[in-house]
Amino acid sequence: MEIIFLIGRIVVGLYYLYNGVNHFRMYSGMVQYTKSGGVPLAEVAVPVTGLMLLGGGLSILLGIYPLVGVALGVLFLVPVALMMHRFWGVDPQTAMMQKPHFLKNIALAGSALMLLAVPTPWPLSLGW
Repeated sequence: MEIIFLIGRIVVGLYYLYNGVNHFRMYSGMVQYTKSGGVPLAEVAVPVTGLMLLGGGLSILLGIYPLVGVALGVLFLVPVALMMHRFWGVDPQTAMMQKPHFLKNIALAGSALMLLAVPTPWPLSLGW
């Protein structure tokens, strides 16, 4: 079971890391998209949330301060779902595009919260 948990941590951690890196690699496009969602100070929000994803991803991947990593993930996912992936009160085509992203973020937040049930230190982690 420890190996399965480790594989899951690697997958989730790399997902967060990949998206965190993209906040910096694709900074100008991310800022424009963030502005389109009505987020104030998008030029600051994009790198801050990129750092949240990088920190959360590394924490989950390595098992170091996993509660902090889970918190960073949830604190990123829920507001982004609510602000950037609104599917209510929009035209049907936009709703059809945004609803899967909203549901994905909420599901990822839920699965991150489930990690809180795993006793720390996590097995096979640098926090072990």
